[in-house]
Amino acid sequence: MSSEPANSPHPNPQSQNRSTTVSGPYQCKPVTSKADQKAFLRLEVELYRDDPNWVTPLWSERKSLLGFKSHPFYDNADSQAFLVLKSGKVVGRVLAIVNHGHNQYHEEKRGFFGFFECIDDLQASSLLLETACDWLRSKGMTDVRGPVNPSLNYECGLLIDGFDTPPTFLISYNHAYYGRLIEAFGFEKSQDLYCYDASMDDLDDLDPKLKFVIDEATKRFKVKCRPVDPKNPSDIQAFLDIYNQSLQRTWGYVPMSQAELLHQSQQMKHLIVPRLTSLAEIDGKPVGAGFGLLDFNQILIGMNGRLFPFGWLKLLLGKKKIDRLRLVSTNVLPEYQKWGLGLVTLARILPDAIDYGIRTGEFSWVLESNSLSRGTIERGGARRTKVQRIYDMSLSGDSAGD
Repeated sequence: MSSEPANSPHPNPQSQNRSTTVSGPYQCKPVTSKADQKAFLRLEVELYRDDPNWVTPLWSERKSLLGFKSHPFYDNADSQAFLVLKSGKVVGRVLAIVNHGHNQYHEEKRGFFGFFECIDDLQASSLLLETACDWLRSKGMTDVRGPVNPSLNYECGLLIDGFDTPPTFLISYNHAYYGRLIEAFGFEKSQDLYCYDASMDDLDDLDPKLKFVIDEATKRFKVKCRPVDPKNPSDIQAFLDIYNQSLQRTWGYVPMSQAELLHQSQQMKHLIVPRLTSLAEIDGKPVGAGFGLLDFNQILIGMNGRLFPFGWLKLLLGKKKIDRLRLVSTNVLPEYQKWGLGLVTLARILPDAIDYGIRTGEFSWVLESNSLSRGTIERGGARRTKVQRIYDMSLSGDSAGD
């Protein structure tokens, strides 16, 4: 029997692993059936049932990102999901990931873990993580990083600060004790990701120095900005090109494939509001792209994570009432990054956002090591509200979890 999830679109004979690890009342087993998949998903509901800040995920997209359904990320990646049981009851889960795209780009042998959930039980979490690490070792990996769900191009990071409010759309959320479990196993901080909040009034009343930069860059390069047309293939291609070129020197970056971007645009086409996006052009050539995404969690927090039969209608009818915007990215081609083109791109969105009824903007996520972006955002008056952490650990020698 293959260790790939039932009906997986990317069967991989090399990733077979039918063994179950047993330690006293605990056992850890690979996900190998639809029943296992359901248990994997159900655990999330059970663990957050009484948490008012947890937002039910869109289950269809969650299944795809896990590889339980087709997703283009797995065109160049392998994975294995695991469950840990205590006295026969599922109490933890994790996905072990070999992202070939990352290892090819960075010339590493780094594995990843994601979708980690567990009760507050060190024995359970250690057995779960050790089993995932063993699987990664069997694939030739020498290091492991996480959590990523399933890569840095999607939801990622472990929330370590900012548990008092719900996350914005497509930002990860978890129990406060997860950091203790992961660090006790031997993982150490690699990089923090920041979320910043800013009221639209503050953004509309920028520091005079920032306004000067915007005006001077606009005049110097004769920049023209317009909304992105999500139905125009050339705009989608321009966004992909700018995204991939602008982030080449960014920590942990892996190029997003054409298939992944097209999948994302297809999934998001009904959720994107074009006037909350921006494409900056110089002499007709796209050089910068800004993308604001409504915080659909304001609606999803009251749903069960299912879009059919009436979920889509509730989502679409409710989006006019959303007053929070997640500024997902403002990317500029490398040759223009020091000239304020990012600010120019963002400035086009602000008037339309205010007119839409947006009261708060969240910049998320921003790398701790991205001093240029952090400095600009902080000078604009934004307040850091949440911190997500990425952890690293070596797989060589004995595990710290032994």
